[in-house]
Amino acid sequence: AMMYAMHAMMEDGLSIEEVDKVLGPAMGRPKSAAFGTADLVGIDTLLHVSDNVYRNLPDDRQRETFLPPPFVGEMVTRGWLGRKARGGFFKMEGKGEEKKMFVLDYQTLDYRPTTKVRFPSLDAAKGEDDVGARIRKVTGGEDKAAGYAWKVLSESLLYSAGRIPEIADDVVNIDNAIKWGFNWTLGPFETWDAIGVEDSVARMRKEGKEIPENVEKMLAGGNPTFYRRRDGVLEFYDFASGAYVPAPVSPDILFLPALKERNKVVKGNQGATLVDIGDGVLCLEFHTKMNTIDGDIVSMMNEGVALAEKDFAGMVIANHADNFCVGANLMLVFLEAQNGNFENIEKMVRELQNACMRLRYSEKPVVAAPAGMTLGGGTEICLGADRIRAAAETYMGLVEVGVGVLPAGGGTKEMVIRHLEGIPEGVSADPLPFLRKAFETIGMAKVATSAKEARELGFLRPWDRISIQRDFLIQEAKNVVLGMNREGYEMSRPRTDIALPGRAEFSTFAYALYAMKVAGHISEYDERIGRKIAFVMTGGDIPRGTRLSEQDLLDLEREAFLSLCGEEKTQARIQHMLMKGKPLRN
Repeated sequence: AMMYAMHAMMEDGLSIEEVDKVLGPAMGRPKSAAFGTADLVGIDTLLHVSDNVYRNLPDDRQRETFLPPPFVGEMVTRGWLGRKARGGFFKMEGKGEEKKMFVLDYQTLDYRPTTKVRFPSLDAAKGEDDVGARIRKVTGGEDKAAGYAWKVLSESLLYSAGRIPEIADDVVNIDNAIKWGFNWTLGPFETWDAIGVEDSVARMRKEGKEIPENVEKMLAGGNPTFYRRRDGVLEFYDFASGAYVPAPVSPDILFLPALKERNKVVKGNQGATLVDIGDGVLCLEFHTKMNTIDGDIVSMMNEGVALAEKDFAGMVIANHADNFCVGANLMLVFLEAQNGNFENIEKMVRELQNACMRLRYSEKPVVAAPAGMTLGGGTEICLGADRIRAAAETYMGLVEVGVGVLPAGGGTKEMVIRHLEGIPEGVSADPLPFLRKAFETIGMAKVATSAKEARELGFLRPWDRISIQRDFLIQEAKNVVLGMNREGYEMSRPRTDIALPGRAEFSTFAYALYAMKVAGHISEYDERIGRKIAFVMTGGDIPRGTRLSEQDLLDLEREAFLSLCGEEKTQARIQHMLMKGKPLRN
């Protein structure tokens, strides 16, 4: 796929950055796509691998494809080997705010600044969460990008099918090799199913492409897909036997769609579903767009706890989406704020706070199993659980500052508690250094680049665990629930003894924010938001050492959130994020 992409690029007259835009997330592949991946691996390594394949596969029908274009060899000669050298297909120049990305013009072998890539087919795919739908929209378009995407994809699919049984016995092993090796969301045959085998083969025939005999036989036998599910069991079409056979699946993998097919749904609505995952454990699965939090999800959080307390051993919160949860539904908050419906916003915030408290103070254990982006309210839901079992590639962060507010689903409260809980009872210690670290995490909207870093930032506690293999995440989270029950789980009680410094230390934060504003590091409105966060974290207008309850902190959070929602600059930040997908500094 990588070598053919290079040759097709030159045939179709695309640039390197255009190719990577087409062959990236829009096609279910990582952002590094083709040329970014080559830079990561090393262009000299790529050259050695392609040369090895060319020399040792004299009868391969695509043998000439493995001869790289001349400019690639010239790059190696010049030492342009990718990230490990002075640059490759891409290179970064400058420092700090002056940093700029450059891309190679393969015709002149000169570097130039990258340009923004836009194609109608890519725009059409942008709003699709389902990777199969994205690929269909890209390859079904009528622009240059769509033609290129189809050319590369169709050749890759045909080549993959033609290599069975030469390099693998079945479609499953090829799909897994590609997914695990190159981080594609779907393997070649899963992709083929996603775009429609019969329709795509008809298109290939129309274009004069030769269809592998094994695929022709499969379709002629009335078998329209490489994979199917029967009674919740995944099966694949085995070319050797000419029949569907069960796919090898580890017993440690729990797949929620399969359980749903076996009528394991306990309750659900448009935003979330409660699934019985066996051994008396319930699983709460989100399925809104990008898993943003709405009233349906909050409702199912409460329903899940109630059902777990009555009929189950506990509950796991997990899903199979690329991202666990990206936070609250910003559009809903923005529209309510624009219309001055602050009572509705207050109700939404209070309900999320109560739902997160319900998770924590349930009679049965609740374990959150995040993976991918877990931002804002998604992080707060995890902080509300008894335990977290996080995938290694979990990116947690309380990022509300970016849209002009502060964490108000219990996130600010939890960060205060977590950073102060290391101080032993009865020990007189200055809380400021601990609160400062929590303040920086929220105020700088820090996002952990891994579950390990999430622990360093205080999102994971020492007893929370990390799963290296995401496929096993739900089963491992379920095991945590069962283990907590075996250990004799006891419901904890909301804290009422949180000693905070009050107005004395608030002034310290306020002065630091003022100094940062004067130095030009933050804007005047950043200072205003920072003061709100500091006011909540220090306990509000109270004397030093006053003991507050968790509910006191939640009330402060909610009040500060509502106050900021009424600000014109916060509404501008939310609108900018919705329209541009990046924060506004005003």
